[in-house]
Amino acid sequence: MESMEKELQALKDIPKVAFAASLGGDGLQKTGHLNKKLVYREVLTNVGGAYNVETGEFTAPVRGVYYIRFTANAPTDFTLSSMLYKNGGKVILAAHESPSGEGSDTASNGAALLLEEGDGPQHHLQTNTQVWDNANHHSTFSTFLLFPMPQQLKQ
Repeated sequence: MESMEKELQALKDIPKVAFAASLGGDGLQKTGHLNKKLVYREVLTNVGGAYNVETGEFTAPVRGVYYIRFTANAPTDFTLSSMLYKNGGKVILAAHESPSGEGSDTASNGAALLLEEGDGPQHHLQTNTQVWDNANHHSTFSTFLLFPMPQQLKQ
């Protein structure tokens, strides 16, 4: 019985971490000669409070495996290119679309990543590109903890 109680307590102690946000009604955002960190202002959920809506930064509260997903939408008359960064290093590209005419393009990508406590994945718009959103939440960023990882267990 004591063992079962310890297991139940351990499950209760697992942090609950999940956020989803969109660029929302900000409309069109463009970059020039520098990358631009995207700040997702319309928070759909922020369980655990690890996403800062003012800075656009998610900070992992515990070491663990997190699933990170991002989507970018843009008119097709301009290049779309966005990249996920982890602690300043490139991780994965969502899209690199050249201008293609009328309408819009949407690209998504995601990955399960081991994050250390304090790590901060960010979604950036690449140089000379654009992204678009409105109240329908076309361009989004989300992260959630799949499971924590003790320090002694390495990748």
